[in-house]
Amino acid sequence: MCLLAVWLVLSVRTAAAKADSGPDSSYVAAVYEHTLILNPDPQVRLVLSHYNRSLLLFSWGQGAQILVFPEDGLQGFNFSRSSISGYLETIPDPEDESWNPCTEPQRHNNTEVLHTLSCMARRHSLYLVANMGDLQPCPLKSSPSSTCPPDGHWQFNTNVVFRSDGELVARYHKENLYFEQAFDSPPQPEIVTFDTPFAGKFGLLTCFDILFKEPTVSLLEKGVRQLIFPTAWMNQLPLLDTIQFQRALSLGANVTLLAANIRNEQLIMTGSGIYTPFSATYHHAQKGDPEEGKLLVATVPVLETAASSSHTFISSMMYDMFKFSILSETEGKLSVCDDDLCCHLQYRKLPQNSSTELYALGAFAGTHTVNGRYALQACALIRCAGLEEDSCGRPVEEAETKMDFQLEGKFGTKYVYPSVLASHLVLEQPEHLGKTADGRVTMKHSNMSGGLVTACLYGRICSQGASSF
Repeated sequence: MCLLAVWLVLSVRTAAAKADSGPDSSYVAAVYEHTLILNPDPQVRLVLSHYNRSLLLFSWGQGAQILVFPEDGLQGFNFSRSSISGYLETIPDPEDESWNPCTEPQRHNNTEVLHTLSCMARRHSLYLVANMGDLQPCPLKSSPSSTCPPDGHWQFNTNVVFRSDGELVARYHKENLYFEQAFDSPPQPEIVTFDTPFAGKFGLLTCFDILFKEPTVSLLEKGVRQLIFPTAWMNQLPLLDTIQFQRALSLGANVTLLAANIRNEQLIMTGSGIYTPFSATYHHAQKGDPEEGKLLVATVPVLETAASSSHTFISSMMYDMFKFSILSETEGKLSVCDDDLCCHLQYRKLPQNSSTELYALGAFAGTHTVNGRYALQACALIRCAGLEEDSCGRPVEEAETKMDFQLEGKFGTKYVYPSVLASHLVLEQPEHLGKTADGRVTMKHSNMSGGLVTACLYGRICSQGASSF
C-alpha cells in the first residue's frame, strides 16, 4: 500500500510525454532491489520473474523515465566459467549497429533475455538498465587474438541499456571483477555513456568498479555527472556499507548515483538508493525484514555536465611534463588532472582586437629534476607561444587577451604560492585568494590591466632529503 501511495502522489509527466520536450530541470528515476533466487539448474533458461513482477508496479501510474535493476539479478552468482553458459547471450555492440530486440527478434540468435528486456522498456515507455552475461567470440576488434581465453571466447559481466522504444543503446563490460570465475575482464577498460532526452548523459559502472579509476574516475574526468550502478554488494562496516559508500561517492564527486543492489540476508547484501548532491532516497533492509522486492522512486535534478578533462596533451614547461587542455571557447569550465592533483578553471575572455592567442590550462604533480630536485604540484593558466599545442609551455612575455577567471586546485601541501602575470611582465594583485584546511586553494581575478601571460598556483612539497626547498 505504501508503494502504491508513492506512485499515486507523483505528479509528473509520463516518459512518453517528455520524450520530445528535451532536457528538463528534473526527471524521475527508479531502482529495484530484489531477493536473489538461485536457479538450481544453470543450463535451463531462466524466467525473468523478478523483473516482470517489479514492472507490474508501473501499471499503477506513469512517471519513472529510467529504471535500474541490480547486478546478477537474472542468474545469480558463484558460477564456474562453464556452468554459467546457459545464461549467456551474445550482445551486439550498439556502437556498430542499431537494433531493437523487441521489434526485430530474429536478427540475432539466442537473444531471449535481450528480447524480453527490450519489450519491457518499450511496453512501459522508459529507459531500462539491467545486468546479464555476454558471450563474445575471439578476437575482439579491440584486442589481439593472443589475449583470447583458452576456450576461444570472452565472457563478460555486462550492463545493457534499452531506450524507451526498446532499442539497445549501450553495452558495458565490467572491468573490476570480484572473485567472478565465470567472467573475463575486457582487454581494454571501457568508458561507456548514453544520452537521454530528459536528463542528458549517463555513465555506466558495476559494483567493484566504484572503487577504481577505470571506469569511475575516468567517467568523472569526462564530466559525466549521472552514474548508473547495478551492484551485488556485501556490506562491510565500518567503512564500506552499501548506502554509506553510495552516498559518499555522490557527495564527494558531486554526482547523481542510481544504485540497485541484490538482497540476500545470509551474505549481508542489501542497500540501494537514488542519490544526488542534495538528497538521498535509499533502502537498507535490517536482519529479519521480509525478503521482498523494494522499488525506490525519486524526482531528481538534472545536473549540468561538468568540465571535461578528456582532451588533454602533454607538453614540456620548465622541464616538467605538464598535462594541458586548450581553452577552446570564449568562456567555459575546464579541468585537467595529473596524478592526484586536479586543476579546475572557470573563465571568460573579454572582447579583444581580433586576438587569436592560444591559452591552455596545465597541471603537474611530480618531481622536478633539472637545476634542483624537488617535489612540485602546480596549476597554471598560460598563454601559448604560438597557435599549436606544442608551443604551450614555451616562454612568453606579451599578450593581448584579458580574461576573468577562477583557478582552483586541491593540493597535498599548505605551501602554495599564487601569481598573476600580465603582458610585459606586469604583476597583478589577485582579486580573491582562498584556502581551506583540506588543501583546496582558489584564486579569482578580473579587471586585468593587460593581457594575461600566466596565472599560477605553485605548490611546493617540503620533505627531508630534498636538495632544495
